[in-house]
Amino acid sequence: MNARAPGQEVFAGIARRYDILNRVLSLGREQAWRRSGIDRLPHGDLLDLGSGTGAAAPVFGNRRVVAIDPVSEMLALNPLALRVAATGEALPFANDSFDGVFSAYVFRNLTSVPATLREIHRVLRPGGKVAVIGLGRPQGTVAASLHRAGTAIVLPLAGAAIGACREYTYLHRSLDKLPPPEVLFSGGPLRIEEIWRMGPLGFVYGALLAKG
Repeated sequence: MNARAPGQEVFAGIARRYDILNRVLSLGREQAWRRSGIDRLPHGDLLDLGSGTGAAAPVFGNRRVVAIDPVSEMLALNPLALRVAATGEALPFANDSFDGVFSAYVFRNLTSVPATLREIHRVLRPGGKVAVIGLGRPQGTVAASLHRAGTAIVLPLAGAAIGACREYTYLHRSLDKLPPPEVLFSGGPLRIEEIWRMGPLGFVYGALLAKG
């Protein structure tokens, strides 16, 4: 594989501790947030983009799922049978390979969102759907400022508890990397069908996109 992007190196270093801390920080809600997206997808062949350690595996049901992630340390812990080490910007699949694509807590760590959306569009079958669960700042200036101040303190402290202060400082900063989903996914190759908000102050979003 090529040299890792900065975000990939972060996750390589905390692979075994990542899911536990996410569960704590989300107050046990991170799986429910994943389910809100997966339940909106069609049954059939599914790509789990940025699958990591496979935390979403119990929610997929009887779908045939291919896990893809650039971080081999996380993929090695993934229980899904079909696993591929690759990036979203260069998906190693033929055109029209999947009925659905799922991606949770990944988009702010991509090198190129436009390139990834083009690749997702390419590998989706006509009428296919994409469910993205992402993290960002709440809507509204006051709420966003309060949330920013909170994560500046909470995330590094939480990271320090598992010996990953530097990594979780990066995660705090990554929350400001992208625009809100209404902007992020507009004008791209996929049509926005629905956007919903979850979590305290609505800092977690879900987006359902479709291939036209």
